[in-house]
Amino acid sequence: MSLFDLLGRKTRLPAPHEALPGRELPIPTAASHFVNGRPLAGPYPDGTVGLLVGMGCFWGAERIFWQLDGVWVTAVGYAGGRTPNPTYEEVCSGGTGHAEVVKVVFDPARLSLDAVLTHFWESHDPTQGMRQGNDIGTQYRSALFLPDAESLEAARASAAAYQSALHAAGLGEITTEIASMPEFYFAEDYHQQYLAKNPNGYCGIGGTGVSCPVGLGA
Repeated sequence: MSLFDLLGRKTRLPAPHEALPGRELPIPTAASHFVNGRPLAGPYPDGTVGLLVGMGCFWGAERIFWQLDGVWVTAVGYAGGRTPNPTYEEVCSGGTGHAEVVKVVFDPARLSLDAVLTHFWESHDPTQGMRQGNDIGTQYRSALFLPDAESLEAARASAAAYQSALHAAGLGEITTEIASMPEFYFAEDYHQQYLAKNPNGYCGIGGTGVSCPVGLGA
């Protein structure tokens, strides 16, 4: 297979008959958050809200959100694809269709959805399609997965507002996938809170430098 063919496969979502089969049981992962000790899979406190953000490599993206006041817990994993319970290697092959995502569970009484969306838009470049910087592949696409109709509407409104700001700055079209929450598969233990365990590890996160005009008072 040529480099061109390989890149083509990695930047195209697989059709159902092309997707890897995966497995019935979840892959092993950590039980608790390396930084705050809270359970990754819950139970979560009453009143908290969960959503999924895809911003390229999930190592740097997760660190942004666990540091925010009002976030209860974060975890990294895979979502938006076809393969059940995938491994990291399978996701990176382009054969699952999943994006690398961060599950963010937050208290909306302390941190508004608008504020979460502002951090999402400003912390990566949502115009790059199936890549983020030098990271190329379907797993690095920009994605927002929301829990209900109200939050979906808010996300789409924030995308429209940010698109206007990007156009004003001479930048292109947002390619972010915005959809209802799909199945979330926890990534392997070593990926969870990776940059807390490896402070000098790779972080590909970088925004456009354009401020998001929503959630500024949150």
